[in-house]
Amino acid sequence: MKKFRRVAVLFVIAVLCFIAGVLALSIRFPIRHMDIITAHAGELEPSFILAVIMAESSFNQYAESHAGAQGLMQLMPPTAADMAQRMGITDFEPQYVWNPEINIAIGAFYLNLLNVRYGGNSDLVLAAYNAGLGNVDRWLANPEFSADGLTLDTIPFPETENYLRRIQQFQRIYRILLALRRM
Repeated sequence: MKKFRRVAVLFVIAVLCFIAGVLALSIRFPIRHMDIITAHAGELEPSFILAVIMAESSFNQYAESHAGAQGLMQLMPPTAADMAQRMGITDFEPQYVWNPEINIAIGAFYLNLLNVRYGGNSDLVLAAYNAGLGNVDRWLANPEFSADGLTLDTIPFPETENYLRRIQQFQRIYRILLALRRM
Protein backbone atom coordinates (compact mmCIF):
# COMPACT_ATOMS: atom_id res chain seq x y z
CA MET A 1 0.00 0.00 0.00
CA LYS A 2 2.87 2.39 0.84
CA LYS A 3 4.46 1.71 -2.54
CA PHE A 4 1.17 2.45 -4.34
CA ARG A 5 0.79 5.70 -2.43
CA ARG A 6 4.36 6.72 -3.33
CA VAL A 7 3.75 5.93 -7.03
CA ALA A 8 0.47 7.87 -6.95
CA VAL A 9 2.16 10.89 -5.37
CA LEU A 10 4.97 10.77 -7.95
CA PHE A 11 2.39 10.49 -10.73
CA VAL A 12 0.50 13.54 -9.44
CA ILE A 13 3.75 15.48 -9.16
CA ALA A 14 4.71 14.51 -12.71
CA VAL A 15 1.31 15.60 -14.05
CA LEU A 16 1.52 18.90 -12.19
CA CYS A 17 5.03 19.49 -13.54
CA PHE A 18 3.81 18.76 -17.06
CA ILE A 19 0.90 21.19 -16.67
CA ALA A 20 3.22 23.84 -15.22
CA GLY A 21 5.59 23.37 -18.15
CA VAL A 22 2.79 23.72 -20.69
CA LEU A 23 1.51 26.84 -18.92
CA ALA A 24 5.01 28.33 -18.89
CA LEU A 25 5.40 27.61 -22.61
CA SER A 26 1.98 29.12 -23.30
CA ILE A 27 2.99 32.31 -21.53
CA ARG A 28 6.36 32.52 -23.30
CA PHE A 29 4.86 31.51 -26.68
CA PRO A 30 1.43 33.11 -26.97
CA ILE A 31 -1.10 31.95 -29.51
CA ARG A 32 -2.92 35.01 -30.80
CA HIS A 33 -4.78 35.92 -33.98
CA MET A 34 -5.39 32.26 -34.86
CA ASP A 35 -8.51 33.06 -36.85
CA ILE A 36 -6.53 35.49 -39.03
CA ILE A 37 -3.54 33.15 -39.32
CA THR A 38 -5.71 30.18 -40.27
CA ALA A 39 -7.62 32.25 -42.84
CA HIS A 40 -4.40 33.37 -44.55
CA ALA A 41 -2.04 30.41 -43.99
CA GLY A 42 -2.53 29.03 -47.49
CA GLU A 43 -0.09 26.13 -47.93
CA LEU A 44 1.80 26.98 -44.75
CA GLU A 45 1.27 25.48 -41.32
CA PRO A 46 -0.19 27.94 -38.80
CA SER A 47 2.70 26.96 -36.50
CA PHE A 48 5.11 28.33 -39.11
CA ILE A 49 3.37 31.71 -39.22
CA LEU A 50 3.12 31.83 -35.42
CA ALA A 51 6.87 31.14 -35.23
CA VAL A 52 7.63 33.93 -37.70
CA ILE A 53 5.49 36.39 -35.75
CA MET A 54 7.13 35.34 -32.49
CA ALA A 55 10.63 35.76 -33.94
CA GLU A 56 9.82 39.01 -35.70
CA SER A 57 7.82 40.96 -33.12
CA SER A 58 6.98 38.76 -30.12
CA PHE A 59 3.34 39.59 -31.01
CA ASN A 60 3.83 43.34 -30.59
CA GLN A 61 1.64 44.78 -33.35
CA TYR A 62 3.43 48.14 -33.03
CA ALA A 63 6.95 46.75 -33.30
CA GLU A 64 9.31 48.62 -35.61
CA SER A 65 12.84 47.51 -36.38
CA HIS A 66 15.87 49.76 -36.74
CA ALA A 67 15.66 49.03 -40.50
CA GLY A 68 12.04 50.20 -40.65
CA ALA A 69 10.19 46.86 -40.73
CA GLN A 70 6.79 47.23 -39.13
CA GLY A 71 4.07 45.35 -37.32
CA LEU A 72 3.59 41.77 -36.23
CA MET A 73 5.36 40.24 -39.22
CA GLN A 74 7.89 43.07 -39.56
CA LEU A 75 7.06 44.09 -43.11
CA MET A 76 9.23 46.60 -44.91
CA PRO A 77 6.98 49.36 -46.31
CA PRO A 78 7.90 48.75 -50.00
CA THR A 79 7.34 44.99 -49.59
CA ALA A 80 4.00 45.58 -47.84
CA ALA A 81 2.84 47.91 -50.63
CA ASP A 82 3.99 45.49 -53.35
CA MET A 83 2.30 42.49 -51.72
CA ALA A 84 -0.89 44.47 -51.07
CA GLN A 85 -1.02 45.39 -54.76
CA ARG A 86 -0.45 41.75 -55.78
CA MET A 87 -3.27 40.76 -53.42
CA GLY A 88 -5.58 43.23 -55.14
CA ILE A 89 -5.78 45.67 -52.23
CA THR A 90 -6.31 48.88 -54.21
CA ASP A 91 -6.69 51.31 -51.30
CA PHE A 92 -3.60 50.24 -49.33
CA GLU A 93 -2.08 52.89 -47.08
CA PRO A 94 1.27 52.46 -45.26
CA GLN A 95 -0.34 52.78 -41.82
CA TYR A 96 -2.44 49.67 -42.51
CA VAL A 97 0.54 47.49 -41.52
CA TRP A 98 -0.23 48.27 -37.88
CA ASN A 99 -3.53 46.43 -38.21
CA PRO A 100 -2.95 42.76 -37.23
CA GLU A 101 -5.38 41.40 -39.82
CA ILE A 102 -3.77 43.29 -42.69
CA ASN A 103 -0.23 42.70 -41.47
CA ILE A 104 -0.75 38.95 -41.12
CA ALA A 105 -2.62 38.73 -44.43
CA ILE A 106 0.22 40.47 -46.27
CA GLY A 107 2.99 38.63 -44.39
CA ALA A 108 1.36 35.24 -44.96
CA PHE A 109 0.78 36.09 -48.63
CA TYR A 110 4.47 36.96 -48.99
CA LEU A 111 5.57 33.77 -47.19
CA ASN A 112 3.32 31.72 -49.48
CA LEU A 113 4.77 33.47 -52.53
CA LEU A 114 8.28 32.62 -51.31
CA ASN A 115 7.14 29.07 -50.58
CA VAL A 116 6.06 28.64 -54.19
CA ARG A 117 9.20 30.32 -55.53
CA TYR A 118 11.49 28.07 -53.49
CA GLY A 119 9.57 24.83 -53.99
CA GLY A 120 8.43 24.46 -50.40
CA ASN A 121 11.97 24.66 -48.97
CA SER A 122 11.28 26.41 -45.66
CA ASP A 123 14.97 27.23 -45.12
CA LEU A 124 15.01 29.22 -48.37
CA VAL A 125 11.65 30.81 -47.56
CA LEU A 126 12.90 32.01 -44.18
CA ALA A 127 16.27 33.12 -45.53
CA ALA A 128 14.52 35.17 -48.22
CA TYR A 129 12.04 36.63 -45.72
CA ASN A 130 14.93 37.70 -43.50
CA ALA A 131 17.75 38.59 -45.92
CA GLY A 132 15.81 39.25 -49.12
CA LEU A 133 15.21 37.04 -52.11
CA GLY A 134 17.95 38.78 -54.09
CA ASN A 135 20.50 37.58 -51.56
CA VAL A 136 19.09 34.05 -51.49
CA ASP A 137 19.09 33.85 -55.30
CA ARG A 138 22.75 35.00 -55.36
CA TRP A 139 23.68 32.45 -52.69
CA LEU A 140 21.98 29.66 -54.62
CA ALA A 141 23.91 30.64 -57.75
CA ASN A 142 27.22 30.61 -55.87
CA PRO A 143 28.86 27.16 -55.47
CA GLU A 144 30.56 28.44 -52.32
CA PHE A 145 27.12 28.52 -50.65
CA SER A 146 25.11 25.98 -52.66
CA ALA A 147 26.52 22.85 -54.30
CA ASP A 148 23.31 22.05 -56.19
CA GLY A 149 21.79 25.49 -56.77
CA LEU A 150 18.62 24.34 -55.00
CA THR A 151 19.57 24.28 -51.32
CA LEU A 152 21.90 26.32 -49.18
CA ASP A 153 24.88 24.52 -47.68
CA THR A 154 26.04 27.71 -45.99
CA ILE A 155 24.27 30.94 -45.16
CA PRO A 156 26.80 33.76 -45.25
CA PHE A 157 24.79 36.04 -42.94
CA PRO A 158 25.07 34.81 -39.32
CA GLU A 159 21.93 36.80 -38.44
CA THR A 160 19.96 34.90 -41.10
CA GLU A 161 21.39 31.55 -39.98
CA ASN A 162 20.35 32.31 -36.39
CA TYR A 163 16.93 33.49 -37.60
CA LEU A 164 16.30 30.16 -39.34
CA ARG A 165 17.29 28.15 -36.26
CA ARG A 166 15.14 30.29 -33.95
CA ILE A 167 12.07 29.94 -36.14
CA GLN A 168 12.60 26.20 -36.51
CA GLN A 169 12.77 25.91 -32.72
CA PHE A 170 9.73 28.17 -32.26
CA GLN A 171 7.77 26.15 -34.83
CA ARG A 172 8.45 22.91 -32.95
CA ILE A 173 7.11 24.55 -29.77
CA TYR A 174 4.04 25.92 -31.56
CA ARG A 175 3.29 22.52 -33.10
CA ILE A 176 3.20 21.05 -29.59
CA LEU A 177 1.09 23.87 -28.17
CA LEU A 178 -1.39 23.69 -31.06
CA ALA A 179 -1.63 19.90 -30.71
CA LEU A 180 -2.33 20.27 -26.98
CA ARG A 181 -5.02 22.85 -27.77
CA ARG A 182 -6.79 20.35 -29.99
CA MET A 183 -6.85 17.71 -27.23
